[in-house]
Amino acid sequence: MILGVDYYPEHWENHEVESDFARMKEMGVNTIRIGEFAWHMFESEEGCFDFSYWDDILDKAEKAGLDVIFGTPTATFPAWLSRRYPEVHSEDINGNRRVFGGRRQYCFNSDKYRELSVRLVRKLVSHYSERKSVVAWQADNEFGHEGSDMCWCQKCENAFRRFLEQKYGDIDSLNSEYGTIFWGQTYNSFDEIVLPRETITVHNPALLLDHFRFRSNAVEEFARLQLDAIRESKGESQFVTHNFSGGFFEKSFDFGKIAELLDIVSYDNYPVWGGLKEPVSPAHTAMAHDFMRCLKERSFLIMEQLMGAQGHDIIGYLPRPMQSSMWSWQAFSRGCSGMLFFRWRAMDRGQEQFCLGIIDHNDRKGRKFLEGKGVFEKAAKIGAGFESPMKGEVAVVYDYDNIWSWRIQRASAMFDFSTEMIRLYRPFHKINAATDVIPAGRDFSGYKIVAVPVMQIIDEDLSKRLKEFAENGGTIIFSYRAGIKKRNNNVYRGMVAPGPIGELCGISILESESLQPGQDAKLVGTDGSKGSCSVWRDMVDASSADVLYRYDDPFYKEKACITVNRYGKGLVYYVGGGADDQTMDALASKIAAGSGIRTFDSPEGLELVFRTIDGKEKLFYMNHDGKAVTYKEEEIGPYSSGEFQMVFNPAEYMD
Repeated sequence: MILGVDYYPEHWENHEVESDFARMKEMGVNTIRIGEFAWHMFESEEGCFDFSYWDDILDKAEKAGLDVIFGTPTATFPAWLSRRYPEVHSEDINGNRRVFGGRRQYCFNSDKYRELSVRLVRKLVSHYSERKSVVAWQADNEFGHEGSDMCWCQKCENAFRRFLEQKYGDIDSLNSEYGTIFWGQTYNSFDEIVLPRETITVHNPALLLDHFRFRSNAVEEFARLQLDAIRESKGESQFVTHNFSGGFFEKSFDFGKIAELLDIVSYDNYPVWGGLKEPVSPAHTAMAHDFMRCLKERSFLIMEQLMGAQGHDIIGYLPRPMQSSMWSWQAFSRGCSGMLFFRWRAMDRGQEQFCLGIIDHNDRKGRKFLEGKGVFEKAAKIGAGFESPMKGEVAVVYDYDNIWSWRIQRASAMFDFSTEMIRLYRPFHKINAATDVIPAGRDFSGYKIVAVPVMQIIDEDLSKRLKEFAENGGTIIFSYRAGIKKRNNNVYRGMVAPGPIGELCGISILESESLQPGQDAKLVGTDGSKGSCSVWRDMVDASSADVLYRYDDPFYKEKACITVNRYGKGLVYYVGGGADDQTMDALASKIAAGSGIRTFDSPEGLELVFRTIDGKEKLFYMNHDGKAVTYKEEEIGPYSSGEFQMVFNPAEYMD
């Protein structure tokens, strides 16, 4: 089992490395990650490769009994490369070159950068292919993070034109698909197409969606080139990974396409970052782990687990005593099978001198050292058992085309895609239901409930599979704006919303409204309950569906907001607005009870995860609250985490 820290020995004097390793061993570390920002040390001048420093580090690591995950250093290139090949730099939307000095300034479509990266990777990986201590290779570092997935240079424009020509074949087909007759934008050739930089008003929505697909393809191509080079050169026992960043629904590439190329997925887990006054919600962090686990439907690694306060310039929230330990245990409970804390020692120079880790600038073993040691001791008792498969009873579904479609046309100033995912995920997290976060192309048949947040792009294939799922007894939950668009990001013509799922939902929608900041639409349930919705509201007419909530509005009191329809053996719910938490909680509890899924009632802030490990049923707990809570007559301290040690009978704990 991988239990480790992210280590940058090049930041320190050589005589400090062995003492660092000794303290790591005391903490329970068995693995270090190194090298991902050290291109200049490997190749200080073009074509002059020197691995002697790292040979010495590996000798010392092996002597200390430490395994190594080696990062390829292509996220930061050396100054000589920038000066000699300025064309590798990316450009911002205004055509300004992103100059040397930060990181990830490269253009994914730069042939020269691809060439130099692959050459270095082959040299590095082949040099250490026989080193038994090198157990894994991490390709690059957080692909596309911090806006690096978007570039507006001429290389990208030329590549975009080739991408479109390959997709459409001839310009007339593109013109027809895009509807370029509108605003007189008809093209005579692919060479007339430009990148969608700043313009007056907005660009064509179909072109913008193709631009996102192009961006995703560029990241995937770069990743594939590097990963192929690693596989050609690595040792037989060495595995291949990549550390994905958070914010996966805000990126311009499909994480799943990269995950397909990996042996195992890795994730950098930061529930809080510089500038945030408090961490993101427990449900938000839980959803991230469920997303990562489901990329390859197996356990994943945490390559960077936050331990100290973080920030490049603005420093964030200080994790409270035991809080980072609790976040670590949350990750383990939800599918993490190995973890490295970021970072071992805080750097006293450079851009990340306020990114604190296990050992702060004072160089003392303190609270965080002891917390990390405690996490490792606890995790080691289960060990490889954390690799046991997990399968949710609830699936929350996403589709990158749909995500990008919303970025192109938000419809409401209040709209945020991640918020809408959480709106359907959080109520099931609250009742501790086992939940997967899966792409829309995945098989639904193994689930009891499928939640489909704001899926405005629904094509014939997805519609058909959802109908089959409901016919066979499954429960579906749609939220607003579902089914209004085709795969090309154009609206269905001649269809009443929600388009291809209208019959499935048993409703029709003739009018809708965007809600503005501070504006809520009041709801009244058929049972007399009160609620509200924000962001958006569909004016729903029920045909075969039953109405659960109507609008408490003199103009629209006959219009429904939330409905349920019997379809085959299943039930289909439609939530026509951004319903408030109380309404969604009541709805999720009703749906869960009717679907027969396993849930666990718990005090506010106490997260429970039930899973089977090595044939044994376990119930993990994480107290996200800063005060003690009581559960089943047992007091659980602030930010405490663990597993219940008594002989476990799930029936005694279920809601």
